[in-house]
Amino acid sequence: MNSKFRKILSLGAVVVAAGLALTACSGKKQGASTNKNTKHGIALITDQNGVDDHSFNQAAWAGFKAYGKEHGLKQGKGGYQYFQSSGPSDFVPNFDQASKAGYRTIFGVGFELQQAVAQAAKKNPKNNFVIVDSIVNGQKNVASVTFKSNEASYLGGLAAAYTTKTNKVGFIGGAKSAIIDLFEAGFKQGVADGAKALHKKISVQTQYIGNFTATDKAKSIAQSMYANKVDIIYQAAGNAGNGVFQEAKDYNQTLPANKKVWVIGVDVNQASLGNYTAKGGTKANFTLTSVLKGLNVATKSIADDAYKGKFPGGKHLVYGLKNDGVSITKGQLSAKAWQAVQKARTQIIDGKITVATKPGK
Repeated sequence: MNSKFRKILSLGAVVVAAGLALTACSGKKQGASTNKNTKHGIALITDQNGVDDHSFNQAAWAGFKAYGKEHGLKQGKGGYQYFQSSGPSDFVPNFDQASKAGYRTIFGVGFELQQAVAQAAKKNPKNNFVIVDSIVNGQKNVASVTFKSNEASYLGGLAAAYTTKTNKVGFIGGAKSAIIDLFEAGFKQGVADGAKALHKKISVQTQYIGNFTATDKAKSIAQSMYANKVDIIYQAAGNAGNGVFQEAKDYNQTLPANKKVWVIGVDVNQASLGNYTAKGGTKANFTLTSVLKGLNVATKSIADDAYKGKFPGGKHLVYGLKNDGVSITKGQLSAKAWQAVQKARTQIIDGKITVATKPGK
């Protein structure tokens, strides 16, 4: 991983860990701002999970804050702002509100916002729009961003294979979609290749929540998996994934630290979510590693381009291991596991390993 990307990701981790005391939301007028020049304002339209989901939206928002810091812009009109959606019915109104408020470049984060982005872009041809995790074709004022999350998820699966003691690991997805297929497919392939290298048989239990919000259902699924001797769960479930962390915490608090089960984080470095007190009072952590999706890198990079008058309208930007758009943290991986991960990363970049995009293929 190059030093520039590490620096940006590190900044993003600090920003999201600091906590978010934000006021913008759907249907409410944005507060006044001290930004003098309003032509470089950027806005983020979230899905129903909001910017403090410890995952997807929060990573994108970290990029916004980094953009504001670099260019001397503050949160508010003419600077950077978010518009939180309580549901799909808020998507279009929030894009309209952001456009009317004068934000020049407007981001829709998540494949569910694809149609709303396309509609808003047609209605506001002088504005720049960005869709993340989907593609809008044929509109010159829309940039599309996707990530090769299967590549980084492969590394997460490899890490799980090298770490599991029970030879049972789990995958919990949010809503079934082509995007989450990338996470599941990569993870399972990484587990399989790791098992082969280690001459082990490792099973992967897979369940879907059905959405990205139901933390209680995610907790229940995790509880069932851990009870069935799964000792590592990789969750790609947005805000709902917080339920997996809560179950791991509840479960691990009844055990000595050396008997803990693990969670693999997603999108941002979720190490802090793994802090807990083990039986006997020992402070410990159960986040094995985190599969990073560089949304903070993508949002800041595109916002910077727009600031310089070089918005990549009409283009499809793809972020993968090769351009440091996705990655994995060293976390608590053993030296042997980390060595295997680093080797596989190079092999993927060099084309020696091709990672599937759909489970079972």
